[in-house]
Amino acid sequence: MKKIGVLHGMERSSPDAFVERINKMGIKDIKAEHVVIDMVSQAEPTDYAVIIDRISQDVPFYRAYLKNAAISGTAVINNPFWWSADEKFFNNALAVKLGVPVPKTVLLPSHERPTDTGENSFSNLKFPLSWEKIFEHIGWPAYMKPHAGGGWKSVYKLNNQDDFFKAYSETNQLVMMLQEEIIFEDYFRCYCLGRKYVRIMQYEPRNPHHLRYQSNNGPASEKLLKKVHDYVLDLCNALGYDFNTVEMAVRNGVPYAIDFCNPAPDAEVTSVGQENFDWVVEHASKMAVERAQSQKPGKDNLTWGTYVTKSVMASGVADAKPKVVDKVVQEKETKSKAAKK
Repeated sequence: MKKIGVLHGMERSSPDAFVERINKMGIKDIKAEHVVIDMVSQAEPTDYAVIIDRISQDVPFYRAYLKNAAISGTAVINNPFWWSADEKFFNNALAVKLGVPVPKTVLLPSHERPTDTGENSFSNLKFPLSWEKIFEHIGWPAYMKPHAGGGWKSVYKLNNQDDFFKAYSETNQLVMMLQEEIIFEDYFRCYCLGRKYVRIMQYEPRNPHHLRYQSNNGPASEKLLKKVHDYVLDLCNALGYDFNTVEMAVRNGVPYAIDFCNPAPDAEVTSVGQENFDWVVEHASKMAVERAQSQKPGKDNLTWGTYVTKSVMASGVADAKPKVVDKVVQEKETKSKAAKK
């Protein structure tokens, strides 16, 4: 029996629906349940072939548990190692390299020095920064937001330099980024599951939260939707996320990726609406079952994005490892033969 576990926090409708839908499929030797954690011992496998992670971004204990589960054979969705390294500024840089349009963005050092650092810790950092050059590059209005994290925390809309310096002084030790505003004529929020199932939803971020999936725009063109669909897959395949949302703002017919690091995106029925909720439950359940069926106990069952896999191949690590193993085996065989003589 292969078990699929859902690890979650306060949310209820989607985790309950995932478990119910998978079990109703009636697939032989596949069962779903809410994850139960007791003693966590190093390098010990869990009872789960697959775990869908919906909460470890807020609970470090869960993140450590998932890494231990992954190294012992559990297929964790999303990859907890990459999720620990991922952040928004890098994602924007990766999007540029992929050819996916993103707003102009610059990285800013924290307004306050990190704990246990002093003036000499920043001897490589120019001070003051070239603020005029930065403001000219980004323009006004602009947004300032943390370079990592999510949930619209510490996000500022700025209209001028005075707004910027006032807001910047409130950010304490957060590393921020300054980003141009995209004045959009259309906006999409897209689920991407299993790096192949895509749900494009018209979205209005300026509406109250409960009305954001109600857009006043008419139907989008097939050409535009195809471009959005392709960009979503390009981003999620490069990042390696199997459960993600990508937000795209359309300016002058060009979709710009605004927010695409959401490995535990909102999937509650009260937020996304019944139709979108049903799609997520169906395809997340299908994805989890596929991963359970392909999971190999005791092996590495994580998925990695093309950015990492191509980097590994380019470095020659993948080719070097078998040679090292072969050399060790050969040395053991030689010693064994010598001992027999």
